[in-house]
Amino acid sequence: MNTSDWISRNVSKLLPATALKQNKPLAAESIAVGAMNTVAPSDVAATSPKPAAPLIGAAAGQAAPRVPARSTQERLAGTLRRKEEALSPRELRRMLAELQAVVDNQVSEVEGGLRAKTLTHWYAKADPAQRRDFWLLMSEQFTADPGTVKQAQARFAAAVGTPDEAAAEVQYRRATVSPRRRLLQRFSAFPEGIRFLVDLRADMLPQLKSDKRLQALDVEMEYMFSTWFDVGFLDLRRISWDSPASLIEKLIKYEAVHDIKSWADMKNRLDSDRRCYGFFHPRLADEPLIFVEVALIGDMAASITPLLDESADASDLSKATTAIFYSISNTQTGLRGVSFGDSLIKRVVETLKTEFPRLKTFATLSPIPGFRGWLGKHATAMLERLPEKARAELAQALACEAVTATQLLAVADKPLALDAKSPVRQWLMQCAAHYLAREMAGDQPLDPVARFHLGNGARVERLNWAGDPSPKGLKQSCGLMVNYLYDLKRLDKHREQLANKKIPISSAINDLKF
Repeated sequence: MNTSDWISRNVSKLLPATALKQNKPLAAESIAVGAMNTVAPSDVAATSPKPAAPLIGAAAGQAAPRVPARSTQERLAGTLRRKEEALSPRELRRMLAELQAVVDNQVSEVEGGLRAKTLTHWYAKADPAQRRDFWLLMSEQFTADPGTVKQAQARFAAAVGTPDEAAAEVQYRRATVSPRRRLLQRFSAFPEGIRFLVDLRADMLPQLKSDKRLQALDVEMEYMFSTWFDVGFLDLRRISWDSPASLIEKLIKYEAVHDIKSWADMKNRLDSDRRCYGFFHPRLADEPLIFVEVALIGDMAASITPLLDESADASDLSKATTAIFYSISNTQTGLRGVSFGDSLIKRVVETLKTEFPRLKTFATLSPIPGFRGWLGKHATAMLERLPEKARAELAQALACEAVTATQLLAVADKPLALDAKSPVRQWLMQCAAHYLAREMAGDQPLDPVARFHLGNGARVERLNWAGDPSPKGLKQSCGLMVNYLYDLKRLDKHREQLANKKIPISSAINDLKF
């Protein structure tokens, strides 16, 4: 430590806490190599005398200004930690050295993997704040060198249109690859490494909105996972009642659409007229990454109730002409953004067609999770779309002079009480058709389930009243469910329509629109 650093650290301990809270400059404050070594109030809380008087803002009942979080570079150059920081500068430097040792060019992939494995033991015992510091080091301290990138970019720009363009492009691409990617590769080198990284990202995802510094690590992990979990490396397996109990338990744990209530419920979903398939990765061999549940029946299903009826007899497979995909669940939060659901459906369709040549129709029975929330915000606009005669019919049905959106929403929350001729029921069906056929977020359907299936080439086929009468179904979609049809001859055409911001719909849905 040089003289100015020593003076800065020790003089700060003698200053009143108020001076620090008011961000007054330190007389002997110095600049460390590469970073500002600023002392925060919490650094000296244990040694500073009590302030003579409260801050003006505090006296007025105002909150003191929030001290910006220090970057890992600033903390690494410091000597004391702030109260909100988990690892001290010394501990942070030690952790950085261990991470750098993992990517040391002088060690083999095997040795690097062993060093990475040692860090996973520390991580398993670390508390959430310590783990956050671990993520920040990976995100901020393993970046591509800006100078090297700038030079490579300039060489590439100068080489465009010349015989050296291809070589310059390769050099530029290499320059932009961060050491962070090599670090992740070393963690994947040992058998449990990929499992560790997937779980690490699942831990980190909820923190992204509050701490933008983590985004670099998140994007890098999503890119690496998209490579490691490419569908070409995944194994499609059928899951049956004869599968290991540990695997069936995971279906119960991860089912995200229709909760599995009992072992009898689970057995019904794996009966002879059902099929369940999952994608598996060699490094996560005992856990499906995503799975789909299929019912083999004679017609397009209009309600989830008979499909989940444990007492119902199994359908006659010799008469089955329709495969209904009624539940698709992702199991790994850490793989968010890695898309393999569309490939799963394609592979399952091919498998089913081979086993059951009579199958002609492939469709879903899907929830509409965003509908009720959307309707709550747009009910007035939907009501105004109706002609005067239709509004008068609604008013008559509700025994009022002029119907309001509030009245309609109150009735919509008890949809099972509406009979087939109810104008409120008709209005809800029209609103749902509009929501599915027209509402978009940018160039994608607004509803998340619609976004998934329409992106795979399906079309909105049919709305089903009281398709899901469960409390969850009533809350999220007024009990409505929708069939998305996978017309195998028109998948590309439907994708093209969607690319042109036109949602593919059937004539039945078109007739329902306002």
